[in-house]
Amino acid sequence: MVARRNILFIVIDQWRADALGCAGNPVLKTPNLDRLAADGVLCRRHFVQAAPCGPSRAALLTGTYQHNNGVMRNGTPLARRFTNIALECRKAGYDPALFGYTDTTADPTGLPPDDPALRTYESVMTGFAPELHLPELPYPWMADLKAKGYAFADDVTEIYRPAAPAGDRGPTFPPARFKAEDSITAFLTDRLLDFISVRRNGSWFAHAAYIRPHPPFIAPEPYNALYDPADMAPPRRAATAEREGAQHPLLASYLRSQNLASYFVTGQGLVADLSDADLAQLRATYYGMVQEVDDQVGRLLDRLKEWGLYDDTLIVVTSDHGELLGDHWMLGKQGYFDEAYNVPLIVRDPRAAADGARGTKIERFTEAVDVMPTVLDWLGLDIPRQCDGRSLLPLLHGMAPADWRREVHWEFDFRGLGAADSEVALGLPMDSCSLAVIRDERFKYVHFAALPPLFFDLAADPHCLNDLSRDPAAAPAMLAYAQKMLSWRIVSSGRELTGMHVSSKGLHVRP
Repeated sequence: MVARRNILFIVIDQWRADALGCAGNPVLKTPNLDRLAADGVLCRRHFVQAAPCGPSRAALLTGTYQHNNGVMRNGTPLARRFTNIALECRKAGYDPALFGYTDTTADPTGLPPDDPALRTYESVMTGFAPELHLPELPYPWMADLKAKGYAFADDVTEIYRPAAPAGDRGPTFPPARFKAEDSITAFLTDRLLDFISVRRNGSWFAHAAYIRPHPPFIAPEPYNALYDPADMAPPRRAATAEREGAQHPLLASYLRSQNLASYFVTGQGLVADLSDADLAQLRATYYGMVQEVDDQVGRLLDRLKEWGLYDDTLIVVTSDHGELLGDHWMLGKQGYFDEAYNVPLIVRDPRAAADGARGTKIERFTEAVDVMPTVLDWLGLDIPRQCDGRSLLPLLHGMAPADWRREVHWEFDFRGLGAADSEVALGLPMDSCSLAVIRDERFKYVHFAALPPLFFDLAADPHCLNDLSRDPAAAPAMLAYAQKMLSWRIVSSGRELTGMHVSSKGLHVRP
């Protein structure tokens, strides 16, 4: 009898690395994710390769850097030539099931102009079987709410309108109109458990993409009131928004344009003008939203154990990007700051080979592009040459590869998608609206295609408030990091066919 090998791959949207109890957060309670980390490993220096959702998930699910996959913004097509984690796992007989979304924009090549796929950036990535597709308008959940007697227009904005007016604790404190047991988080978990319940005797692959704690910042009772805003840490930022914006033209453009209406339904004015009290409550609400997801993950873990599946299942929990939460006077995931790219990664390999590393907190740098190679390696499948990452199995099994990376990289594209974007504001051509980051333990270098660079000494300035790019004393170190970034781009350029050679003897493929 062949041993069952299941894969539960969870992506929690907009979840920053420090929003986790086992990562050292002194306030936030995430007991279920903490117990999973205690039985697996927590990668503390894990970074995604792009933002926002579409570009980041393209990198995560194809194992490729942004400069290779070409997905620059939400709505940028992913070329058909790329394989992905679902297509590769199908080679082993899996039918990867999607619960949630992949935010994939279809390749328009060969599609007629009126094809519905050309009207959304939320198509399902090829290879996934959409058991429960929950795009921006999550129709299955909306139908479930209406069947339960909730009355609202067919508009997600109406669903997230609070049940009561803002009071003394600010606009993000009032609870949602739906009960916690009827939330989109609980709805997805219910459907996922239904799926697993009738597949207990076979092998399955389930990809669960939870939308929360992505905005709007609103939580159902009791999660809206679990945390006291007085317990929230103050934001990491300059004394004023004006001083923050002086760091770089791109940052200044965001501080002039970020609108609160993008983050909660009743928002008015600019993010930079949010009062300290309202920001503290927003942070408290965000913590409540995270704890709601943690509770649902707990349901999954408990049921897997009850059904005897826990020790047959590789569990991967991560995020597509972080959330600034008022740091640097911003919300969301724009720009180059760590808070938008450093996210949790928890992996539990159920096999005995991982027993010696259980409960480990890995301090080596890991990247989102490592997830696909890890899953394929765990299944004994070949890792496609397109992949820019590498398998984490050695780290999960307590090994310390001497050649492991010593830095991480990410990219961000800020070409225009509307009046509030920076392409017009900065007077740049579309293809020059990009940046790339290299970051290690000591320094962080940010290179812009058509704007001044940034350079930070992380030992002295861990929150990147003091740019050293114009300091002559920092010039030698900055040059060294610019050269390392250039080497990274050369080595990581698209390589699908570069290891092949054709001669009179035929095709030779280097291993």
